[in-house]
Amino acid sequence: MLTRFGRVFGEDGGVREPTADLLDSFVDNWKSVTNYYIETTDDSRPVGQTDIPWRLRQMLDILVYEEKQQAVEDMGPCLEYLLQHKLLETLSTLAKAQYPPGMLQQVLIFFWKLLSQMQKPLLQLVNVYRPVQKLIRLCGLPGSLTQKEEAQFLFAVCSAVRKDLEVLGYVLEVRKRSSLCVSVPAASEPLTRFLQPPDQQLRMPYLASVSVLLTHGFLPVEVFTLLFQRASVRLKARQSLLLLSGLPGGPSAELLSADTQLAELLAGRLQELHALLPADTLDAAALQSWPHTPWRYTCTGRYSRVGVWFRCEQVVLGSTAVLCAVVRLLTSSSLLDQLVHFLLKTPPLMPLLLQRCDHISDQISMTSLCLVEELLQKPHRDILDVLVLSFLQSRSYLSVAGPESCPLSFRDLEDDPFFSDTLSDPTAGRVLKPDSACVCSFLCLVPVQVRSSQLLQEGGYESYVHDAHTLVTQCQTLSLSWDWPQALPCPSGEEAHFFEGPLLKVLFDRLGRILEQPYELNLQLTAVLSRLSAYSHPLLHEYLLDPYIPLSPCSRSLFSVLIRVMGEMMQRIQKIPDLPDRLLNTRRDLQEHLTLLKGIIVLEEFCKELAAIAFVKLPVEKDLPASPGCGSDRPQVETSTDTP
Repeated sequence: MLTRFGRVFGEDGGVREPTADLLDSFVDNWKSVTNYYIETTDDSRPVGQTDIPWRLRQMLDILVYEEKQQAVEDMGPCLEYLLQHKLLETLSTLAKAQYPPGMLQQVLIFFWKLLSQMQKPLLQLVNVYRPVQKLIRLCGLPGSLTQKEEAQFLFAVCSAVRKDLEVLGYVLEVRKRSSLCVSVPAASEPLTRFLQPPDQQLRMPYLASVSVLLTHGFLPVEVFTLLFQRASVRLKARQSLLLLSGLPGGPSAELLSADTQLAELLAGRLQELHALLPADTLDAAALQSWPHTPWRYTCTGRYSRVGVWFRCEQVVLGSTAVLCAVVRLLTSSSLLDQLVHFLLKTPPLMPLLLQRCDHISDQISMTSLCLVEELLQKPHRDILDVLVLSFLQSRSYLSVAGPESCPLSFRDLEDDPFFSDTLSDPTAGRVLKPDSACVCSFLCLVPVQVRSSQLLQEGGYESYVHDAHTLVTQCQTLSLSWDWPQALPCPSGEEAHFFEGPLLKVLFDRLGRILEQPYELNLQLTAVLSRLSAYSHPLLHEYLLDPYIPLSPCSRSLFSVLIRVMGEMMQRIQKIPDLPDRLLNTRRDLQEHLTLLKGIIVLEEFCKELAAIAFVKLPVEKDLPASPGCGSDRPQVETSTDTP
């Protein structure tokens, strides 16, 4: 490295060759910079036509080399000279004066490289962070010709903050309360004191009291740089904001969130971008399948500004699809906390979102159900607590009179002429255990007259077992840290009106109209119900998968709703001629057939899926039934030791 300095310093530049001593070389380069202002009278000469940029590069190289030759806790004579003589203060003043023209650009480059290449935490030093604050106030001004250098400088500052969270208080401009006394070190004190721990050196007590000057402060500058025209500059600004917004929890993060307007500025910018979306032409289906886009992606198109959202059906559809995509792509736990609180704990908003699951527009209903399904896949306990579990906790859906008052039982199904043919197991000839009967009950729900899957040899519920196992495993993995109880809570014991909650009410209402709804909407509806059934909470398992619970008056469960739908279906199919052939044709081609026939097929497959979920959630040693008419071979599930 010394050879390099000797070679560089020996270049012809019309100046005296420095000595080999690093400090002498450093001082010589700095005096060459200051001598320019003493000797030059041409104020219009650009800085690029002087030797100032070259001198600044040599000074930077000397500082970096000197640091590499010493221990981290030691301070070299060149760095000490830089701090003691306030070279950075002088440079920031020259940059503000733009003398010679273009000086701001050279000073920004020097500061940027100094902060990014030096390993010591320089921003904790008073003679560093004060000139840095001055330069920050010079960034982001309208008509700036140094956008690239400003973005690089700000990125270097944010990188230093990310490496050492304590320096955030030195970067942000604060006013000190009169009750706070801040001592200034005497000139005679050793400069090595600057590298002592923050609580032992000059520091601004920002944790005790801060009031950020946001008018010309650091954060507005960063957000303003997002408006630069050059894509590379906008990208660097985004990287800087990403570093700030990703600070780990602690005093610095609390300072950033509580005492600055970073959140408001980012939210305001997002709101501006959101307002530019063409709400009347958004494709909801495309948004639902929108891939995870890297944040570095830069859109080159321009959108026309539209009015207030939530004004018409197309706008509601587009905004819900955008929200659905946001939930799906969200990975930050802190943002998820805020989103859950906003969506589910804001009184006017949650009822509105759930009401749209039963909207007059099928597209809006399907998109809203997609949003619910995306929420159910997020690792946040409050989602299920707010939407479902809080309404089931009292178990007031149970009849106080006991099991004998249950309006529906396995014996009732045996006596029903529509279902009696499905309950016999000619191959096994065994009595079903209660747990096995739960699986069989869902299989027996679909009357033989409307079954069509066996006509195409698509199999029984066994074909759903693998997917059900995957779904149950995913749900168990999500809920591992939620400390759910293993046993059911005691029922209240008093007759009380039961309300299943707005979500289950909408789902059950929609399920009751499954024979009248579009095929795609029915698929989305059953997907949400299947995911809820896959969770291992005992209340969910009892209420959604146990067909034998004695229901209180005016209460309903998933099984009771399915029973009513089956009864309605058996009445309606009496008027359809050649039902088996038409069902077979519908199953082969779902494009052009009656909505009723498609609903029957969805019902059959949904019951098989519920049976598979019930089977997967049962203990392995249980003796389970085969699908009616499919033999006695029980399905097998691949299990592993690490499966929850």
